[in-house]
Amino acid sequence: MTTLIVRLGTVSDAKARFIAAGKRALTGEMIETKPSINFATYDELHRVLAPSRLVIVKALAGQGALSIREVARRVNRDVQAVHRDVTTLINAGVIERTENGVEFNYERIHFEFDVSAAA
Repeated sequence: MTTLIVRLGTVSDAKARFIAAGKRALTGEMIETKPSINFATYDELHRVLAPSRLVIVKALAGQGALSIREVARRVNRDVQAVHRDVTTLINAGVIERTENGVEFNYERIHFEFDVSAAA
């Protein structure tokens, strides 16, 4: 099952993970790559993956390429509104536009972050 991992973190956090993986690879350790997307803040994550957009992602999961009109039909929403949401998801790198439509190349999303109490 293919999974997209969604993380909260800075560019420095991603760079540190990359460097650590590189060091392990230099020792001969096999490094498993996992597709992921990072958001700098929870607010940015929530803006891109708002509930209405997650519905679109779920409708696309494991379905191959679909037209925006078909996505709108499946989520029971207006085509123009779905088009705007699809554009946001494409620009964020969550879904892809292909010559056959739009697609989410994964079967699920795993959110990997902690939420702490305010100081």
